[in-house]
Amino acid sequence: MNIAVCIKQVPGTNKVEVDPVTGVLKRNGVESKMNPYDLYAIETALRLKEQFGGEVRVITMGPPQAEAVIYEAFSMGADDGYLITDRAFAGADVLATSRAISQGLKKSGDFDIIICGKQSTDGDTAQVGPEISEYLGLASVTNVTEIISADDKSITVKRSLPLAVETVKLKFPCLISVEKDIYIPRLPSYLKKQATKDKKISVFTLNDFEDNDPMHYGLNGSPTQVQRIFPPAVNDKREMWQGSAHEIVQKLSDKLKELKFL
Repeated sequence: MNIAVCIKQVPGTNKVEVDPVTGVLKRNGVESKMNPYDLYAIETALRLKEQFGGEVRVITMGPPQAEAVIYEAFSMGADDGYLITDRAFAGADVLATSRAISQGLKKSGDFDIIICGKQSTDGDTAQVGPEISEYLGLASVTNVTEIISADDKSITVKRSLPLAVETVKLKFPCLISVEKDIYIPRLPSYLKKQATKDKKISVFTLNDFEDNDPMHYGLNGSPTQVQRIFPPAVNDKREMWQGSAHEIVQKLSDKLKELKFL
């Protein structure tokens, strides 16, 4: 079974600056990590590989330093890694991102199944997986909580919906997006990390794609325009009161009235 896993490097902190002109996150110099939801996708892929054989490859789009999450995936057991990187991809919304990743997946070779995490913690749209499947013309299922069975032609999964639980069978090739409850991700292996620290990562740029029209990617290919984005305000103002219980209760009552809570 040939399995492709889409992963992403996300900020490791919520203290990220925003470009006031483009409205996109300034990622340079910011501590980064593997998108937590993608760890469950990798674990799902590795368990399918252990059961049915085959290979697991990971693919990510980002700046050159995004290769760090590929090496992390190697240390968990992934076999190959692909990095999509080009200035032409900067500022992409979910649609332009999905187009680029779908082109990278085509370039990376044949696959039976693509596995994505539910969403990324920096965007929280949960749209990239389904949009990739649309670009590739594949059947897809989101909110997958369990792999029921699989063979060399299809996979049967359970998905959780707000008011129901569905069992769905998909023929290969297909795409699934998994929930965080599907498995507990394994820890990276130090031995695998040492063995793969110099492993070659394949790099794709715009010129490597079948569709290499720059108007389809990055800000040019993003129909979603951000009007305003900002980090949440931090309110750490506090007051210290002293006095008898009666005095403090009165001060609290006055403050609640001042703030119009009462």
